[in-house]
Amino acid sequence: MIVVHHLENSRSQRILWMLEELGLPYEIRRYERDKETMLAPPELRAVHPLGKSPVIEDMAAAGTTRTVAETGAIVEYLVEKADGRLGAPAHRDAALRYRFWLHYAEGSMMPPLLLKLVIGRIPVLGGQVAKRIQPMIDRHLDYVESELAQRPWFAGDAMTAADIMMSFPLEAARSRAGLDGSRPATIAWLDKVHARPAYQAALAKGGPYAYA
Repeated sequence: MIVVHHLENSRSQRILWMLEELGLPYEIRRYERDKETMLAPPELRAVHPLGKSPVIEDMAAAGTTRTVAETGAIVEYLVEKADGRLGAPAHRDAALRYRFWLHYAEGSMMPPLLLKLVIGRIPVLGGQVAKRIQPMIDRHLDYVESELAQRPWFAGDAMTAADIMMSFPLEAARSRAGLDGSRPATIAWLDKVHARPAYQAALAKGGPYAYA
């Protein structure tokens, strides 16, 4: 059994979605953010020293427990556990796209989005500085749009874990960083993701999530 340590309005929603897509059994332990700092509660440090979500614990039949942190690492662990489902396509070019988007989501796209969110909360000057970050975000959004205009999913013709990884930054961008109908391929992709039964099931089980 897999236990997902799930923080509200966070990256961990992707893990619930992936587990639903794979049909793997799991249970959820929910955590709420601190209302003032919006940070994860200290209870998560008992699960992993960094005290962040997502974290999963995989309870093996032999009584051992594997603890896995970091969204990308969890996603790759689940692909392996599911015998390659939602993993890299067989075609080499598609497999390279898969690996690129799997790491691009957190390595390239999330940093400016997070920077804009944090700086935007600083009184007086924060809003002005955040506006200077927007062109950097727009460059990413234009790149994503150009890629999704060529194929239905990030790696190719079928949905993969790369799409699951890309969901959170694009949902965040739609919520607070200017992603709108001017980039129709990306919006169509998001709408397609949100309509999936597994995504809807994960939302129902995960609780409040501001970005869907």
